[in-house]
Amino acid sequence: MTGGAVNAELAAVAGLKVLVLAGGRSAERDVSLSSGAAVAAALAGAGADVYALDPGVSPRVLAWTPQLAKDQIGTQPPAGLTGARPTIAPSDLVLSELKNIDVVFIALHGGDGENGRLQALLDMAGIRYTGSGMLASALAMDKDASKRIFIAEGIPTPDWRTLDTPDDLDYDEAVETLGSPLIVKPNAQGSTVGLTLVEQRAQWEGALQEAFRWDARVLVEEFIDGRELTAGVLGNQALPIVEIRPRHGLYDYECKYTDGMCEYLCPAPITPAQTRACQEQGMEAFRALGCRGYARADFRMTEDGRMYCLEVNTLPGMTSHSLVPKAAQAAGIAFPELVARICRLAL
Repeated sequence: MTGGAVNAELAAVAGLKVLVLAGGRSAERDVSLSSGAAVAAALAGAGADVYALDPGVSPRVLAWTPQLAKDQIGTQPPAGLTGARPTIAPSDLVLSELKNIDVVFIALHGGDGENGRLQALLDMAGIRYTGSGMLASALAMDKDASKRIFIAEGIPTPDWRTLDTPDDLDYDEAVETLGSPLIVKPNAQGSTVGLTLVEQRAQWEGALQEAFRWDARVLVEEFIDGRELTAGVLGNQALPIVEIRPRHGLYDYECKYTDGMCEYLCPAPITPAQTRACQEQGMEAFRALGCRGYARADFRMTEDGRMYCLEVNTLPGMTSHSLVPKAAQAAGIAFPELVARICRLAL
């Protein structure tokens, strides 16, 4: 990005009243607080009038200061939180306090901050916000629903079965239909919360128990042996591909948020044809779900170069560990300009 374009992006947010929503009560609370801290600091540095609201603590809007945010993520999700705990209730949010806000930057992750409920509330109130709308958010958070759309649109995705109870599928049937090993995960969680790689029968019941702890529906998914890639989308721009190489084999919550547990390569060391395929399928998945603003599509690539879309994240992390900021940096978009552009897209 040229200096003039950078200045224009930053100038577009100078003087804007921006409310950063972060925290909440989902399993990704710590990640959200870290994202919110980074976003708020970047916006304040660009001259925006920044406010903060943590719906997990209070429905009241506060002038943002660095002391309001916590930039520390543990190696496990916060204790005591499950998928059943609401992020925000419409009756708790004081919409009258938002009437002078120009745009809400949603830095919530998971729960009602990402599943469309908050987006519907803001739509009804006529308040502009970053990221995808209600329907796209709901579809992307529901992994079963999004995978059905991927199949309908010709976007390859790992085969799967959806369970409403642990008795809906036994281990032998799962292996017979999906192969081994298996991925077991909640249907509507992010940051690999509740995810288990099941390599043997002895892990099966514990994996189901852990996944059902976080959600009322669970996915048992075919494991795709291959490389972990992610394709960021910013407006109509496909960002450079990031390859993730976890230190202990599985890109889980601990790997994502522990320094030194992952190696990130951007641009990914793959062929130009593979890069194009991943970017194109990422954009196709983004459009198939009706996403807007920015998002991230996650893939596994097999040894022979076939791409399998795992899911689309409509509110990707904005932390120092996060992938969209890494991809944007590789495209010449520094973090303050990335945040400013996301706000501009919302406006």
